[in-house]
Amino acid sequence: MLPISREHTDSPSKVLLVEGLDDKHVVNSVLHRFDREINFSVRIKGGIDNLIKSIGPEVQVPGLKAIGVLVDANDDISSHWQAVRYRFTRVGINLPESPDRGGTIVGGKPKVGIWLMPDNSSPGELEDFVQSMVPPNDPLWPMVDEFVEKIPARFREFTKKKTSRAKLYVWLATREKPGLMATAIRAKYLDIEGQLTQEFAHWMVNLFGTEAD
Repeated sequence: MLPISREHTDSPSKVLLVEGLDDKHVVNSVLHRFDREINFSVRIKGGIDNLIKSIGPEVQVPGLKAIGVLVDANDDISSHWQAVRYRFTRVGINLPESPDRGGTIVGGKPKVGIWLMPDNSSPGELEDFVQSMVPPNDPLWPMVDEFVEKIPARFREFTKKKTSRAKLYVWLATREKPGLMATAIRAKYLDIEGQLTQEFAHWMVNLFGTEAD
């Protein structure tokens, strides 16, 4: 198991930009499950458009040592990557043509890291990342899958693109103490031993660890 901090300490020189409150809570809850100190601040931007627009000003804050960007790939990972890449290019930071599978990190001052949810290579969002933590061979997951798939169209108030999200929240509702994604992570209903969660943890360590000091 990769060691990470149980609780991070705010650091104005190391900043993680996220779209919303759920992103912040999921990140903090994943870190809570590990055991090594990482100091950074989380800044909620209120959506991907606001986040992308804020990249230039955030990068130019005096004393910045490391900056991370956490955004959903949604339906078009390429366009979101290029939008983020363009904003960094405008302030003199060059990112690769495409994201790295295990999370992109570019050394320099500041060090820059990008993670596109869920896995830097697939369409999706935060919920798809969290869904990867559902324990393997969970007995209820096939039932949840069948239930959601059989909901008649006239009763579906979610789009086809949000089917994965619907399945996750139905599964969360079956827990002993139903709650939000971050709550389920901290309660150990969700498994952090999977490859994707481990890759995300390594990305956080490499971006905000002592080498960024």
